Amino acid sequence: MGRIRVAGIIPMEDGFALMHRVGVIKRKDYQEYYTFPGGGLEENETLEQGVIREIKEEFGIDVEVVKKLYEMNSEKFNQKEYFFLCKYVGGEFGTGDGPEYNNDPKYIDSGKFIPEIINKEDVKTLLLLPTEIRDKFVEDIEKGNL
Repeated sequence: MGRIRVAGIIPMEDGFALMHRVGVIKRKDYQEYYTFPGGGLEENETLEQGVIREIKEEFGIDVEVVKKLYEMNSEKFNQKEYFFLCKYVGGEFGTGDGPEYNNDPKYIDSGKFIPEIINKEDVKTLLLLPTEIRDKFVEDIEKGNL
């Protein structure tokens, strides 16, 4: 596997903090969907450090990593992904200042990134990617594990 990606699952209020992606030009299959906040690891970063940094960049909040929940290999994107349960510890949700928000030309075809808190009961109705993780996530919510 080439790249390593990390993502956070963050319970907030009566739901979870997710990234709503709208107008995604570069994806022919889905132009609008939800995803877990995260991104690629930087050099010499641990998985935990990476997820904390990415959530700060994308949502403007501080979290601590509780535990690893899921992992998957993505042949399509040649990457391994790790999903961590995180605990909100502070900061104002929606104040992220990562490259996604700063008109970085690299993100020109990526559409809008809209931080949202989605109610627990509504998660299963969303197009939440990756679907393989969404299914495990919904199952864990329904079993009362999350």
